[in-house]
Order: sequence, then structure tokens, then C-alpha cells
Amino acid sequence: MQAWQSPRTSNTMAIFKAISVTEVLDMTVQPAGFADRLRALRKQKDISQTELGVRAGLHYTHIGRFERGASRPSGDTLKRLADALDVTSDYLLEGAADDAARAKFADRELLKQFQEVERLPDEDKHIIKTLLDAFLTKRQLQTLIR
Repeated sequence: MQAWQSPRTSNTMAIFKAISVTEVLDMTVQPAGFADRLRALRKQKDISQTELGVRAGLHYTHIGRFERGASRPSGDTLKRLADALDVTSDYLLEGAADDAARAKFADRELLKQFQEVERLPDEDKHIIKTLLDAFLTKRQLQTLIR
């Protein structure tokens, strides 16, 4: 820590912590794993950087930069990449274990409904789980009967 006393206000002392300018200004630093997740998802879907670029409305060189970790997508670009890969933006950035299921969730409307259910009180969640369980059990029985 470095102390500095203003010549104009001799009784006031300001304390500054030395911070590397590159830490503050380096916007290209990627969260660990983003580039790898982007590349892995693209390869998993068996599409080229060019094809991903077309789907996301980006030039393929941007995809290459993102996959190398040399560039960071804006919020809008991140959403377009996530939509093109059928995953959530959170999954691309964080890659949390709970989000792994979201990466393969094809029905986006159903995913949004489940996300809304997650915000409900526990009693309401229990009712929805009971209804869903009853519906699935009924379908299983119907399948067995046929």
C-alpha cells in the first residue's frame, strides 16, 4: 500500500492500493474453460467454425478468436453463440454441472418453463412434481398395456 497526502488538504490522507493497469483494462481475459467449451460444443455438433459463424451471424475468424481465448464475445454475441449451439449463455461461460443437462435440452420452451418452476415456492414445486410424476406414470402404464 502506498500513502499519499494531498498538498491542498494537509489533514486528509488518501490511501491507494497499487493495481496493475493490465488487470483493470485487459478485457480479453476469458473465464477458464469458455474457449474449450465453445470448441467442444462446436465439434460435438460436428460443425465447422464457418458453419457456427453462419448460424450465429458472425465471421468465422471471430469464432477462431473465441476458441483460442484471444477475444471475448459481447453479451449479444454470447447469446447468439449459445442459441446456435442450443445451450444457455450460462453454460458457455460457467459450464456448471447443473447446466450440463441444459446443454442437451432441445425444447427451449420447456426449459424456460422448468426455470420458472425453480423460482416457485417449495409447496408449488411439490404440486408440479406430483402432477408431472402422475402424468409420466400414466404414460408408462399406457405403453405397457399396448
